[in-house]
Amino acid sequence: MSATGWIRDVLHGPTPGPVPGTVTGTWPKTSHALPLIGMLLILSLDLLTASRVSVEPALTAVPALAAVVSRRTWYPLLTGALAEACAFGTAWYHGILGQSVHTATVAAIVVIAGIGHLSATLRLRQELALAEAQLVAEIARRVLLRPVPDRVGPVRAAVRYAAAAAHASIGGDLYEVVNTRHGVRAVMGDVRGKGLAAVETAAAVLGAFREAAHQEPALERVAGWLAVSLDRALHENDHPGVEEEFVTLVLVGVRPDGVLEIANCGHPPPVLLRGEEPPHLLAADETVPPLGVLDPEDVCPPLQLVELRSGDRLLLYTDGVIEARDHGGAFYPLTDRLPLLADDGPGDVLQRLHDDVVRHVGHKLGDDAAMLLLQFDPVALPAQAAPPGPGGRGGHRGRRLTPGR
Repeated sequence: MSATGWIRDVLHGPTPGPVPGTVTGTWPKTSHALPLIGMLLILSLDLLTASRVSVEPALTAVPALAAVVSRRTWYPLLTGALAEACAFGTAWYHGILGQSVHTATVAAIVVIAGIGHLSATLRLRQELALAEAQLVAEIARRVLLRPVPDRVGPVRAAVRYAAAAAHASIGGDLYEVVNTRHGVRAVMGDVRGKGLAAVETAAAVLGAFREAAHQEPALERVAGWLAVSLDRALHENDHPGVEEEFVTLVLVGVRPDGVLEIANCGHPPPVLLRGEEPPHLLAADETVPPLGVLDPEDVCPPLQLVELRSGDRLLLYTDGVIEARDHGGAFYPLTDRLPLLADDGPGDVLQRLHDDVVRHVGHKLGDDAAMLLLQFDPVALPAQAAPPGPGGRGGHRGRRLTPGR
């Protein structure tokens, strides 16, 4: 960022650009009066004081200030012309038209006005290029990380994602929620590294998940599909450092019978929020390494089963949340903070949680941070007569599961 852009962001903050969702960093239109106000102050100081010393050289700051506060390329030239007129007026008033100080001031105003015009032109081009880049990034984010609906089958959902890279909309974290014939399935993952390579890896994993989630009945075998796709993508694209690439991810599924399935491959465990009970980490008994560490055919994480109750919430997140440190080096205490924040709708909960993490850190997060909140909220359907089963009883009795705790 340029020095003038930094000043604009500090004093006024970024303003919307020509494309929705983009910023240009230019100042409000009212700030255009600043060069004119400065010129009037210089004239007042020069004309109202009894000093024999002329402050005419201060007029050189007027076109420079105009170049800072305006994105209009002609504005430095206009204020430069007005400054020249004032310079000649004050020189005539003090009788110094033939002196070198007046000649130097006039020449300096011309040069600075020209530089200001060039500076405003280049900055405008940079801002337009940034707006176009942000638009492309937003389109790519919507293709790669599609918006999550408020409701997916019997699940209410919300997502909150913040990329670490400045002006970036996407990074190495990935998420998705889909409604399949096997139930609602979701994935949360974190690609090692950042930048374009991480985005490419995330795209390969998400593409495989969107297909496998519909085709594979067993959730734990979906992880094998993703491992195969990741291995193929890394080798086909001649990925640098392919032997060191890996992806941590957790797969969850909410079956039609209200049973939660979890398959974890080296990812932080989900958090179960149930009524007034304290948050419960759903950690697997067996630790499975991230995708990319084992051969794809060896990837088959154990399946956790949890019997859900109406209103239960499941929080999925990446390590950018729990590894956020404050100034003293302390990690963000997620399970301690959740009871104080999780008392509203999923979207509001994630917004408060994100704001709380930022307050804990004290500045912008240094790593990609994604959070996905799923709330089991089945819609009651009208009762229908079930066909008679064996012994005259209707329906089908499935395997009984133990509660999540």
